[in-house]
Amino acid sequence: MAVVTVVAPGIQTTVQDLAGRPGLWDVGVPPSGAADELTFALVNAAVGNPESAAGLECVLTGPVLTCDEDRLICVGGAARNPTVDNLPFRPGMVVRWPAGSVLDIGPLDGPGMRGYVAIQGGLDVPRVLGSRSTFVLGGFGGHDGKPLAAGDQLPLGRQENLLTPLSVELPVMSDSWQVRVIPGPHGAPEHLTAEGVDAFFVNEWIVDHRSDRTGVRLIGPNPGWARTDGGEAGLHPSNVHDSAYPVGGIMLSGDTPVIVGKDGPSLGGFVVPAVVIEADRWMLGQLRAGDSVHLVPVTPDTAAEAIRARRRWLTDLRQEPATVPVATITPDRPRVLHHGEQAGPAPSYTIRCAGERHVLVEAGPAELDLTVRVWIHLLAQALRDDPPAGITEIVEGVRSLLVAVDSARLALTELAERLAFLAAGLSDPETVVLPAREVVLPIAFDHPAAHEAMRRYATSVRPDAPWCPDNVEFIRRVNDLDTRDEVFEIVQAATYLVVGLGDVYLGAPVAVPVDPRHRLVTTKYNPARTWTPQNAVGIGGIYLCVYGMEGPGGYQLVGRTVPVWRLSPDDAQPWLLRQFDLIRFAPVSAEQLEHERAEIAAGRADLKTAPATFSISDVRRIEQEAPVDIATLRARRRAAFEAERARWGA
Repeated sequence: MAVVTVVAPGIQTTVQDLAGRPGLWDVGVPPSGAADELTFALVNAAVGNPESAAGLECVLTGPVLTCDEDRLICVGGAARNPTVDNLPFRPGMVVRWPAGSVLDIGPLDGPGMRGYVAIQGGLDVPRVLGSRSTFVLGGFGGHDGKPLAAGDQLPLGRQENLLTPLSVELPVMSDSWQVRVIPGPHGAPEHLTAEGVDAFFVNEWIVDHRSDRTGVRLIGPNPGWARTDGGEAGLHPSNVHDSAYPVGGIMLSGDTPVIVGKDGPSLGGFVVPAVVIEADRWMLGQLRAGDSVHLVPVTPDTAAEAIRARRRWLTDLRQEPATVPVATITPDRPRVLHHGEQAGPAPSYTIRCAGERHVLVEAGPAELDLTVRVWIHLLAQALRDDPPAGITEIVEGVRSLLVAVDSARLALTELAERLAFLAAGLSDPETVVLPAREVVLPIAFDHPAAHEAMRRYATSVRPDAPWCPDNVEFIRRVNDLDTRDEVFEIVQAATYLVVGLGDVYLGAPVAVPVDPRHRLVTTKYNPARTWTPQNAVGIGGIYLCVYGMEGPGGYQLVGRTVPVWRLSPDDAQPWLLRQFDLIRFAPVSAEQLEHERAEIAAGRADLKTAPATFSISDVRRIEQEAPVDIATLRARRRAAFEAERARWGA
């Protein structure tokens, strides 16, 4: 078998393919794949590879490689000075790479951020969860889940060209970008003022240096908020009850816009005022720190014509790249595809566009109602049981449902009609009994790794944040508790209902106490942390999350628990928790936790579970038993919440 050997890896070179691993967004597995999917598709097709072939993506500095067999290659993106044995060749040109010669991709000095290398036959690394793409944060895919290192050897696929090799014209790089977006699903007047929406699109944004494959952070003025806080979802007006993001969705993480990338989180609690159109998503892979970005609002019709032009270009590589006129629009309310009125036990709901490839169903008022959560689950199950052709993702949120489509096969209007039809036939959520499990997780409160995350944040991001230096002290203060230990006592006493998976990646649960008396109220970091330890336990709004892996995050940390994700060699189901699991926490020492973490990670132990059920009647029984206590605690916590917000204002 022919192999490519890495002589020097560059800054960060990874194996990627085009499609990535769609279909797992609902459990927090990002699609990954090439960040600049247009360039990758062009250079891959240029050497005659099928769409499924894997190649290399590099950042800032490209790799130096050799191969033990003659192959054709094509290089593109921000790589503009590649050489073979010191002889330069033009990006987009198909050239012969003789066996034993040295391919040097060279520096990626800009404009653009990422370079791509396609090799005839593709890279034949193993598929993990259906894809060869590398997800570095998750530690899987590509070459052992890691960026390439010197001495690594990558097997090549057989030379079975489906296309005739042909040099291609590549997209133009820039340091000033016009990125077309579709306004919504969130906007004025619920979340932003009309003036705030206008300013969001008029303003020129600058790419922050903390951008990567998880998301592109933008620097600019604070958004024009239409409200003072997110209520139960959190103290900041950007906070919403956890809802799924589309790739390319621009979430407002506190006051910071972050464009969700190919390795981004699937579920979170932030407002999304716009979504990058499919035809312009490639630009996200080339945005470089310091670049300027203008977000241009367009209609779904413009977006549809732009992606049709893209498909024509990729079908016929000989034609010139098509340009679709940028027909800007005046951003107003996000486009509503359908509105359903409340009918008996069924909540009112709205179906909106979230870009041109997703719809977002939002049900009931903007507050936690577990009856609405069950209704959303019933709607998702009905769609899974009878899906129209073209659906690619179905992701449940707390009071929302995000559905993604292949825009070439299914129109959003057709999908909205199907969802409205299914909604009309759902069972009464008050009467449904859902299968569940009781799950006991060990927890080390005040774990050293949680405090390390707090320390790093205070040192490098925002030392003056009200949750610094101690998240637990912040939770105590904002809930009007007397001691820090009371925070831990409430977490230990609570039974948490899992209402979402994949909140901050890889099967991570977002959960809420079944008993309202155990619902501590806090807010998410603004801006978010750039580092969180794997399996940290945090609270944001009234929700608790167990982080599935090391990465960014915004919940206030209280401790650490065992892995909730374990990827086995046979690709068996790696997520260990399920929707509507009932979680209890059992305190252990940090030393005991390390032992239990190692046992579960190695497959020598599993989570402690027992069969159970969940129904709304369980919640009603608690509400009827302690109405005065519940009302008193809610009022007390709301007063402390308001006092904290007043301190912020002062």
